Amino acid sequence: MHPALQGALVGFALGALLLAYEYFAVKKDVEERAALHHRKPEFEPQDRRRINAVLRFALLLVPGGAIMFWLWSAMG
Repeated sequence: MHPALQGALVGFALGALLLAYEYFAVKKDVEERAALHHRKPEFEPQDRRRINAVLRFALLLVPGGAIMFWLWSAMG
């Protein structure tokens, strides 16, 4: 398998794991906050921004991983 493709797949997997972890962490915080205030759980704009920031970082991991693996294979 080409090293750039391998790096892109590794970056995608790491990005997906980070995004899933952040989503479930934010969801837990939203549910705890709703239970504390006796309201329906709703994502606030701050929660959406937090998830979107991790999503943008996860999208950068794919080309970053591809470039890193390609350079690493070229050096060795």
